[in-house]
Amino acid sequence: MASASGFPASFYGEPGVLGLLANGISAFLILLQNFHGARTGIPAEGVENILAGVHLILIGGVCQLVAGLLSFRKYDHLSGTSFVGYAALWGSYGATRIFLGANQPRPSSSNESAWMNSTSQDLYINSTISNTIAAMHIKESAIAGLVPYILLSFLLAFCSATVNYIMPFVFGAITLTLIFEAVGLVAGWALVVSGVLELLILLFAIYGSSALLIKGLAQRYVLKGFGNPLFNVLLLGTTSASSSQSLGQEKKKNTKYAEPMALGFFCDTVSPFIFAFYAFGYFPSIPVGAIWISINSAAQLLSSYYAHLRQDCYHATKFGLHSAFWLVKTWEEYVVSASIGRTEAGVGRQAMVGNWFFLSAALLFCIMSLNKDSLELVHNSVFVLVTISTISQIPINGYYIFFGVTCSLFTALSIYGTFARLINTIAEKSLIPVGPQPVSTESLQGCLGYFKRSKLDQLKDKGAPLPDALFYLTNGVAALSAIHSSQTGLAFFDLTVPWVLIPGGIVQAYVSRLQVHGGQRFGSVIPSFYAAIWATWSWFRFAGHRLQISTESANGFAAGAIVFLVINAFLILVAAYGNIVLLALTTVMEVIVVCFLLSVYRRLPYQLEVAMLAIFAIICLYGMLASLVNCIFSKTLIPVGPSLIKDQRKKEPVTTHPCAIADSRGTSGLLKIAKILENGVCGIPTDTVYALAASCKNPSAIEKIYTIKDRPAEKPICICISSVEQLVAAKPPFSPLLWEFMRNVYPGGISCIVPKGEWLLKLGVGPAYDRVGTKDSIMIRVPDHAVTAHLCEFTGPLAITSANPSGEADSVHHDMVISRLGHKIEGVLCDGQSNEVVASTVVNCLKIDEGTISILREGCVPALKVKQIFERVKNNML
Repeated sequence: MASASGFPASFYGEPGVLGLLANGISAFLILLQNFHGARTGIPAEGVENILAGVHLILIGGVCQLVAGLLSFRKYDHLSGTSFVGYAALWGSYGATRIFLGANQPRPSSSNESAWMNSTSQDLYINSTISNTIAAMHIKESAIAGLVPYILLSFLLAFCSATVNYIMPFVFGAITLTLIFEAVGLVAGWALVVSGVLELLILLFAIYGSSALLIKGLAQRYVLKGFGNPLFNVLLLGTTSASSSQSLGQEKKKNTKYAEPMALGFFCDTVSPFIFAFYAFGYFPSIPVGAIWISINSAAQLLSSYYAHLRQDCYHATKFGLHSAFWLVKTWEEYVVSASIGRTEAGVGRQAMVGNWFFLSAALLFCIMSLNKDSLELVHNSVFVLVTISTISQIPINGYYIFFGVTCSLFTALSIYGTFARLINTIAEKSLIPVGPQPVSTESLQGCLGYFKRSKLDQLKDKGAPLPDALFYLTNGVAALSAIHSSQTGLAFFDLTVPWVLIPGGIVQAYVSRLQVHGGQRFGSVIPSFYAAIWATWSWFRFAGHRLQISTESANGFAAGAIVFLVINAFLILVAAYGNIVLLALTTVMEVIVVCFLLSVYRRLPYQLEVAMLAIFAIICLYGMLASLVNCIFSKTLIPVGPSLIKDQRKKEPVTTHPCAIADSRGTSGLLKIAKILENGVCGIPTDTVYALAASCKNPSAIEKIYTIKDRPAEKPICICISSVEQLVAAKPPFSPLLWEFMRNVYPGGISCIVPKGEWLLKLGVGPAYDRVGTKDSIMIRVPDHAVTAHLCEFTGPLAITSANPSGEADSVHHDMVISRLGHKIEGVLCDGQSNEVVASTVVNCLKIDEGTISILREGCVPALKVKQIFERVKNNML
């Protein structure tokens, strides 16, 4: 069945089309330059490099980034990681091309040379030599950036071979191209070989995007290459038909988004690798490397964002911490190399106190990873070494040697982590060893909750995890970095700008975006406001001597400081509704803003400011610890204190409900709902979202479902049964291929549309036969949910549909069903939060005997996984 939305919708339904095309066109742009240089014997000139760089950023960077974001939304681990990673690659390489074009020496004409005097000619020659040296540093920096992408591209090619046999050729050609592009930066002959490989990228990308585009339009694979892996490694151990954990059955907190851990490790490979090359002196100038690391850090913020969307506060904070660290360190090196030079930097470095906050945060993550696998613990431990190597207060001879060695170790471990996370998330089992959990969850909870005064209560907010830990982290680094004395020189002020502005202003702006979905009463107000404070602070206090701020401008800053004081006073009131930690934070910030106001008029008591900034940083460290621990374990292990002002708008808990309520944990609750279902409609849990259910023996109850939901009459309702064995007992005339396919997908988050027949009466569908399904077909669900299965054993088949008003979001908690539809139904079976947040995947099996199935709706199980299951079943039956 063709897509009703036509051609453009295929780019959303199949984002690989856009991603592959972006790779192909980007390779084609470089191919044209390489072949032109080989034909004329003249390398690309300045303007050509600049134009090529701009196009690479727009096409290879921006377009492929969109493809990666859509892939994460489509629960495609491989494509999401690949396209976002390659977007960072092409964007960085495009920026390098722009730098090359801007620094390329411009040849002078004979007439221009004639007008030059000897002095002008000497200046021109010196400028040409300087530009040539700068271009060499740019090329060396580009090589340092290309090498990690070569390694990672090879890993992506290998991983994609376990999914299909088109993407391995695309990614493999990219790998070889990057090798010869790196060689071509110092040896021109390699660009010809690179051009040939780029032509292969284009051809493979065109074929792959065509195959996906046609599939998106036709809802089936017409061109070969997708749906079957190049080799069958990932399917080992998944062939058991009786296993409920068959391929495609994801057991995650939130299957609406793909797992971003592989992307986070991917980015943790690129940044330290470039730093290692710089620390070992491969290139003495950091500007181009800073661009590569900045773009890569932005990609790492995306991995943090998608971890947040998956309600994974651990990885959301971890990748946010690493991104902020790499950003701060690269621009610190830029300022150092620009002011005192890289040679003297290791000898007389300024002591930045903010380094200690990064070290404290890294140690905190070591403790948290005791609850994860061994790979996480080792990875966090090596990151601790990286942060130690950057602490200027520790007298270490050979600063850059130590830093380079730790970055090298971190790179090697991150490469392994990328490979392990990507393979294991694709395979949905641990094919690549990551080690056992070092400490049991119960033991770690007991240690962390030692100072808890009351019993371990669960958090009240069961929605998306609050991004408080990252909020406290950014403010803590900014505050600790802002500490200085009255005798501090101007060089320190230059160095402090990135240390305060990046975490306090830039990264905290990202945190404010997270707070929009954080479920807190103040939303993004506090992080947005504090981002403005730290940005203003860094520009006035530390960059003021560069900006040459006049007296009139200083008065403007004074007026702004007064506005900050007034707004923060209101935030103190808001924090009083929150907790003691947040209240203390906002109160100390009020004193810090007073210090800022005094500094405008040069009346600042530095001792007071240092004390307030230190106290502020300590509060942030404790707040980060409490927020992260409480969010990870969903229990108040580290107290944050009660609210001082009670919200008078909060009413006492309602003890009466608009309908009958039953607890799913008790048999009595199941019997109660089963009794109600004999004549009425109830809300019940499933393995996906909550559903409205009615007995298939009661046509009037099924009619009532349409009225309750305001559901169009032409939309059929499916039936839910307890097991495949219940279906077998009805003896429907299904083909062996359909039986085997259903045994591989049931129980689980898939709904199969099968031929309708008299067998439904044997299944238990009574007078409501005409009210379920269509005239010729019926959709069947076998949820992987013990409560629903037991309920169906009591009641027989149930007619079900999602428990939400038509056109509105699905209900993922029994409270949502009660509040939205409780006054229209007779009962709700309460089972807490849903395992998934999206509905089931609908598969049309009416033409399965012809060797084809089609996906009518992609839900919690990705369409690609369903296709893989079907192809495996079909091949096994040949």
